[in-house]
Order: sequence, then C-alpha cells, then structure tokens
Amino acid sequence: MNGGPSGFNNAPVTKAFVVASAVLTLLFGIRGMSKNLGLSYQDIFRWPRLWKLIASVFAFSSTPELMFGLYLLYYFRVFERQIGSNKYSAFILFSVIVSLLFEILALALLRDPTATLASGPYGLIFASFVPFYFDIPVSTRIRIYGAHFTDKTFIYLAGLQLFLSSWKRSILPGICGILAGSLYRLNLFGIRKAKVTHLYFSTIFGQ
Repeated sequence: MNGGPSGFNNAPVTKAFVVASAVLTLLFGIRGMSKNLGLSYQDIFRWPRLWKLIASVFAFSSTPELMFGLYLLYYFRVFERQIGSNKYSAFILFSVIVSLLFEILALALLRDPTATLASGPYGLIFASFVPFYFDIPVSTRIRIYGAHFTDKTFIYLAGLQLFLSSWKRSILPGICGILAGSLYRLNLFGIRKAKVTHLYFSTIFGQ
C-alpha cells in the first residue's frame, strides 16, 4: 500500500495544505509562539481571539508533531486522487469546521480555564483515518518476530504517535477529528456530494 505516485501529482489541494501547515508552524516557532497556539476556554469564551482559531487549524506546536502530521497529510493525498480536488476540498472544509465546533463544545462543557488543546490540523488528519479504515484495502501482510502486521499498520502507528503526542491536549482534538470524519462518512446533509469549485491550485502551485 502506498499513496500512489510520489510527490503531489494530482494532489494540489494537499500540497497547498501541507505547505501552509509547514510555513505557519515555522513562522510561529521562529517568533517563539508555538506553545501558545492551542485553543483554550479563555480564547473562545472570555477573550475571543480569531487569529488563534485560524492558527490552531494549521500550525503544530512542536517539531515531532509537525513531522508526523505532515507525513500523514502527505500520505492521505491518496484521497484527493481518488475523489478529485473539488470533493477533497469539501472534505477538508467539513472536517476542519466540524472538528473545530466539537473542540469548542468540549471546552464549553469542561469549563476549565487551564485546559488547552494541541494546535495543528488534527481535525483533518484524524477525520482522514475514517475513510482510511473503510476504503483503503490491505495490500501487504508481514510477520516480524511472530507478530503479524499489514502495510496499514505503520500509518496507524504514526497516527497513534500524533494522537498521544501531547496526551490530553492532543487526544481531544483527535477524537473530534474522528467524529467529524464519521459524520462525513454518514453523508450528513449529503455532504459527500459537495464540491468546492473554481480553486486554482494547479496554476498557483505549478501542478
């Protein structure tokens, strides 16, 4: 199993998202703001900060999270190649918005002023594990020291590492992403037929 041809051929939306995530993570890191990107109860309900809503969707707060996150985003370009850039753009928008709403709801229910969530595209990444589980078949089975693995195992392990990277701070956004992916899978409001048209990623990114 692999993500198809190497590079971002036929995956301009994925390329744009990966580049945006990497650049914003580096920029915030250089400015020493990486640890302050995660959403908190105060950021939403006491002192609303729109910039944090946007930053928390793209920028990771640490280098290990960035590495695993970009690897998974890069692998999941397979879905853009399967359903096309327009439908994949709709999947991204749905996953990001719905998972963000779930995160805000969770913060409202917790009402803990000290609770802070991990930043980064957790919503999109973990929403992508839903079609990965259901739609990507196993192509290789291997055995290592008596233990059985498949080629999908290593993607799950990378996801688990990211899921547990910041413990409670990353587990909650991961769960919100899985919920968003499940709602997309259930075709809520016919979302799986939605398309985002007139996106000129091919021109902008040279694809």
